Amino acid sequence: MFNNLAATVLSSFDNYALFKVDYLKIPLIAFIIPLLFLVLVSYLSFTRGRLYCNTVCPLGTFLGLVSRISVFRIKIDENKCSHCGRCAVNCKASCIDFQNENIDLSRCVMCFNCLTDCPDDAISYGILNIGTDKTNREPDRSKRGFIAGMLALLTFNSRSVRAQDTPVPKKESTVPENRTSPICPPGAISIKHFNDYCTACSLCVSACPNNVIVPSIKEYGLAGIMQPRMDYHKGFCNFECTRCIDVCPSGALLPLSLEAKKLTQIGKVNFIKENCIVETERTDCGACSEHCPTKAVQMVPYIGNLVIPEVNNEICVGCGACEHACPTKPFKAIFVDGNPVHQDAKKPEEKKLEVDTLEEFPF
Repeated sequence: MFNNLAATVLSSFDNYALFKVDYLKIPLIAFIIPLLFLVLVSYLSFTRGRLYCNTVCPLGTFLGLVSRISVFRIKIDENKCSHCGRCAVNCKASCIDFQNENIDLSRCVMCFNCLTDCPDDAISYGILNIGTDKTNREPDRSKRGFIAGMLALLTFNSRSVRAQDTPVPKKESTVPENRTSPICPPGAISIKHFNDYCTACSLCVSACPNNVIVPSIKEYGLAGIMQPRMDYHKGFCNFECTRCIDVCPSGALLPLSLEAKKLTQIGKVNFIKENCIVETERTDCGACSEHCPTKAVQMVPYIGNLVIPEVNNEICVGCGACEHACPTKPFKAIFVDGNPVHQDAKKPEEKKLEVDTLEEFPF
């Protein structure tokens, strides 16, 4: 934003040292969801200490499970406790029930504030005395209610999926794109592997030079919200690029060499003849074939001098260049349907250019 503002000011003085850049083509809701989570975490931090970290965060939940079997733990001596409540007020994790001399170890972060704040020296840290420990006698039902409420707020339906060249269509397309599966980036192996390992960190989203990787909303279902997917209406996967694979820190996208990536089929191309302007408007196009890097889309004779696309899924890698280039709206005449399990594409045949050699110079 600041760059574009500075570029506007400088250009008014005929200074073009800066140029405007486009914002990421990401749906507004993809920004709203993390913003709501940020507000939620901030609110809980100010009002309930580490409630979010201990109940929702996977790491905090794991540490909470381990802490239940810890030999060393914080204990309250009921004979010394005067129930003043200072320990509970200063507890970062809100895990002390001073009225019942109870500590929820699954939420305790061992900050030891309670030890220093207790005026009666009723709280100590040491080895568990089996048979006398009073911690975790009842499950914390408020935590369970909080998690249930969070899930209730995220009630999305789980099924649904969704560049610009000449010529410009005069009619709107009428046949919807029948997608059966979302498209996950190269290196994912399968949608299941990707969903299991992806942490929705969005590093691949920001690293993609073509802005084709966007956060999902409901394409992967509730469990996969904000995990990246390919949106070929926004861009296409560069045939010579492995940025998303290189930057993935979690193993959701496994390493692929550039040559291997060029033969990895993440989806299959589909042609809808009824949407193609060659069929509906009897005009030349061929944008899909021109942009296909493997020539899985070829133009073949149709009517008169017109040619129409024909697809070859054996060499298609599902990069989406054809779909992005297709000018029909609102539905594309050619689109890529994702492979639930990535497959191998055949290597395109390289045709050698035949040149007639002359025995003598023609001049």
